[in-house]
Amino acid sequence: MKARILAIIILLVGMAVGFFDLPQYYNKLADKIHAPHLSVRQFRLGLDLQGGTHLVYRADISSLPPGQVAESMQGLRDVIERRVNAFGVAEPLVQINRVGSDQRLIVELAGVYDINQAIQLIGETPFLQFKTERPEVERDAILEAQKNNQRLNEDAYYIATDLTGKYLQRAELVFDQNSFSPTVSIVFNDEGGKLFETLTAQNVGKPIAIYLDGLPISTPMVREKISGGSAQITGDFTADEARQLVQRFNSGALPVPISLLSQQRVEASLGRVEFERSLAAGMYGLLAVALFMLFWYRLPGFVAVVALLLYAILTLAVFKLFSITLTAAGMAGFILSIGMAVDANILIFERFKEEMRAGRPLGGSIDEGFARAWLSIRDSNVSSLITSVILFWFGTSLIKGFALTLGIGILVSMFSAITLTRTFLRALNLRESRAVKFLFGV
Repeated sequence: MKARILAIIILLVGMAVGFFDLPQYYNKLADKIHAPHLSVRQFRLGLDLQGGTHLVYRADISSLPPGQVAESMQGLRDVIERRVNAFGVAEPLVQINRVGSDQRLIVELAGVYDINQAIQLIGETPFLQFKTERPEVERDAILEAQKNNQRLNEDAYYIATDLTGKYLQRAELVFDQNSFSPTVSIVFNDEGGKLFETLTAQNVGKPIAIYLDGLPISTPMVREKISGGSAQITGDFTADEARQLVQRFNSGALPVPISLLSQQRVEASLGRVEFERSLAAGMYGLLAVALFMLFWYRLPGFVAVVALLLYAILTLAVFKLFSITLTAAGMAGFILSIGMAVDANILIFERFKEEMRAGRPLGGSIDEGFARAWLSIRDSNVSSLITSVILFWFGTSLIKGFALTLGIGILVSMFSAITLTRTFLRALNLRESRAVKFLFGV
């Protein structure tokens, strides 16, 4: 009796979770009961299924020693990935690719269809410079040369120092206590703090110009040596502009300059076709497996199909609950895990069929079959999980999507095969007879 009650509860929970997997109906119910906060989003889809933007950048490594290229490129990838994540793009693909002597950075942004917006979103991390006044003699020489159309690109008033955004540790938005105007407070690391202290000590009574992307944004006058490694940037900008500036600074300075090589927009219609094909493949695969289980294992096969449907519902709910982005590779991992879930049921059914042929009662055969099959199921699934972890740890973004959905599917399949299938078989509470033996394929 307990097994039947538990089986009914599992089925009801499965139906509720399946309803959660269908946001178009779940959200309508949330609106009807005036609880919009309970609404759920659609499944998060990757670039290949949802469409978006594909960008390729070239990294300028000409000024780097050969031994620092790999480290600088990895730092570049990390900085760009942090920058994209800050804007909430679903599972961006940011990877390094070498083409001949060129170092490329590939960025894929799912759901971002405006290429200009994507380029602005990636951008080049602001190049922050601190400049001091040139000596008067040198300044006059540059001005004279510019009159003769020479040295036109050289700034006659300020000269760059060694202090740049490279030494920036963090930035935050503060407001002046008197004027309430927005100010960007910046803190340097230890090395940058020492440079800033030396710079202010050498320029007491003189201005230090702060340049952002080659343009001056503030020219404060140094009144005294500043220790502690912190400074404030004031300028004619709004609170939103200052907040955006802080966000850009905190995203990190680029280790190497980058330039855009190519841009491509992946249409949502193409992604929709791929998604529909992946979904159709999963449905056909599930149907083929269900027909095989029904034909070969009869009643246990039907129970396995029910457990398999619940497995698919639970796995999709996990994907949505933890906002896992589904790509074509991820869908392949999910579909593969369906086959592995069936494999566990096959091991169990074959085991208890052997027990029934050996003369053991039906109830004892089911329990013994599950107990003896568990070791094989555990070992095979653990080995697959180890492979998934390795693929996720060392693979690229696409491989990680496959490994993640496969790993989650394996964990849920172990639960569905051992717990759900056994509960449903016990709930049947059948007595041994010729008809029952036929239904169990014995």
